[in-house]
Amino acid sequence: MNKVSKRFINGLILLVPLAITVFVVTEVLNFTEIVLGKHFPVYYPGMGIVTVLLVIYLVGWLSSYWFMKRVISYGEWLLGKIPVVKFIYNSVKHLSTAVFESNNMFDHVVLVPFHQSRALGFVMAEVPAVLREKLGDDYVCVFVPWSLNMTSGTNLFVKKSDVIYLDISNESALQYMLTAGAVMPQRQMSTKSQEAGSATRLADEVVAASKTQSARAAGEACEEAEPHGTPQR
Repeated sequence: MNKVSKRFINGLILLVPLAITVFVVTEVLNFTEIVLGKHFPVYYPGMGIVTVLLVIYLVGWLSSYWFMKRVISYGEWLLGKIPVVKFIYNSVKHLSTAVFESNNMFDHVVLVPFHQSRALGFVMAEVPAVLREKLGDDYVCVFVPWSLNMTSGTNLFVKKSDVIYLDISNESALQYMLTAGAVMPQRQMSTKSQEAGSATRLADEVVAASKTQSARAAGEACEEAEPHGTPQR
């Protein structure tokens, strides 16, 4: 019975995200197809996909300009005045920002002390100067998100000696948190680790070469110091 339950849960874990993704994408495309079919005199199948991609790119391009930034800020301010819409919009925005910009927002995935245990978190940034004056230079700012809800969490100021750095990607850590541990993070070999390994091997080769050269020099010095013949009495 346990095997049956486990396999059923594994099936849900695999199919539910896929079903939700297909549902959302299908609804967006159907909505776009309906709108285009009503307002465009000439319509071809597949125009909805192209239109969605163009709209996403256009919004991202316009958002880099000062005027559009002001318009977006004003629109977000208006949405923030509506109680229910404010909660939904802010939650989705924070979640999408955490997922799509995790490499820019987070520096490292770490384990930190938390309530007599350990919590998975992200090193965010340097401690502000006003706090560093009180805490000292031995602290880092770590953001610990709540499982199943990436829109909230807590900031911790942790001693550097208590921080355990993990060799996993930000995406893997986010998936682990969003699924409450159902998706296990995978170890990654980062470019920095590869460079560090290459540098270590190079340093070892240099040390070995230096030892060999020193041994040769010592041997030559001993040979020169030996007498070439027996002294006459």
